[in-house]
Order: sequence, then C-alpha cells, then structure tokens
Amino acid sequence: MTALLALEGVSRRFGGLAALDTVTLSVEAGEILGLIGPNGAGKTTLINVVTGVHPATAGRVLLQGEDITRLKPYRIARKGLARTFQIVQPFPRMSVLENVAAGAVFAGAAPSLKEGLRLSREHLAFTGLAQIADKPASTLTLAQRKRLELAKGLAMNPRFLMLDEVNAGLNSSEVDEALAMIRRIAERGVTILVIEHLMKVVVSVSTRLAVLHHGALIAVGTPREVLADRGVIEAYLGEKYAARLAGARPAEGA
Repeated sequence: MTALLALEGVSRRFGGLAALDTVTLSVEAGEILGLIGPNGAGKTTLINVVTGVHPATAGRVLLQGEDITRLKPYRIARKGLARTFQIVQPFPRMSVLENVAAGAVFAGAAPSLKEGLRLSREHLAFTGLAQIADKPASTLTLAQRKRLELAKGLAMNPRFLMLDEVNAGLNSSEVDEALAMIRRIAERGVTILVIEHLMKVVVSVSTRLAVLHHGALIAVGTPREVLADRGVIEAYLGEKYAARLAGARPAEGA
C-alpha cells in the first residue's frame, strides 16, 4: 500500500548548513506521527519542505505516490496538506471568522465566499471559538490564537495536518483541551504530524514517533521503542527523563 506521505532521501541545505540530511520517512493514512528532537534538529524545516516553503535540495516528497517536491505551496495546500505555525500570526485586523474563511476559500476549495463562511463557522464551533467569531483576531489570547490556527488548518479541508508546537505556551488544562481536539480531528480521518517538546504530551497522543538530530533521522518506531532507543536517550532525552517517561506510559494493550 502506498503511504499517504513519503520523504525519500530528502535534504535541505542553507549555504553550508544541512538542516535536513537525507531523511527517508513515510506516514501512513490515519496515524498520528510525533516528530521530536532538540531545538535546531530540523523539525520545522521538515514541515517547510513538505509544504513547499523551502523545497528540498535533494530527494523527493511524495503524496500518495505523486511527486510534489517542486510544487508551489498553494498547489500543495490544495492537494490536502495543511499546517499550523509555531509562531501564531493571524491577520490582526480581520475577524476570527474572516481568518478562517480565507483558508476555506483560497486553499480549501470552498466554491463561494458564502459557503466558505458557512464552513468556517463549523470549524469555529468545533474549536470552541464560535462565540468570538466576529472579534478582531488581534484581541485573542494565546490559547485562542492556537485554536484559531487549528480552525484555519481544518478550513483547508486537509487529508494531512501538520501541527508545529500547537501546545507551546499553554497551561496544563489548555494542553489537555488541545490534545482532546487533536484526537477528535484524527477520528475524522485526518492524518496528523505533531511537533512537540512536551514529551508526555507527544507520547500520549502519537501512534509512532520519529526523532531528528542535527537534521538526520535517528529513530522511528512506537513510543515504547523510541523511548528505549540508546541513540535517542543520548541525543535528546537523557537517562533519568527516559526512565520517567517509560514508567509513566501505559503498557501497550492495557
């Protein structure tokens, strides 16, 4: 079976810096893949390469077998790949509803503005923002802006949604709400990639983990397998933290 998304020997260089180094990785339809690694490991660069923001220097990106490596970002978005941004920057003078409608109309292939607005209200209801739909985006709290990012991503009608540190800056209750929302999105049949530094969070939500270090993929597997990987422990987790995480994770099949 062809993977929904596949990276084949993908590299991305910025001058002499190899931000991604011959990464080969596949994502199957329906899974939640957690992407972890130290700061500067290349996680956001990987999303940028997949979405065409920074095309691969070498290698190929395939969407269900179709080579999308050299496509423009707007064409990739219209094929069903959506992403959120680590630094949330909505259109500040536009309303919450208008921010979401922009994604629905220009990337989500809504046939008209009227339909785009209707779909946008559904996404705002799903993300708990319906009551502030008409407020300027500039007035939102960080947690609300994070939810707005999710609503904008959903408005693009994605098959594959990439979430770049969607929980950063949130308190524990807000993180729990965001996790529940991610699970509900997955239940809709959307395949998800999650970049996350909160390890307990990414371990709890992911079906598999992939680990980047200095731009290279050093491990891929179930959370249990990755947490026990010697290279991951040495490069990222540390002995004590890995042991705590392994002890906190429910036994598989429990």
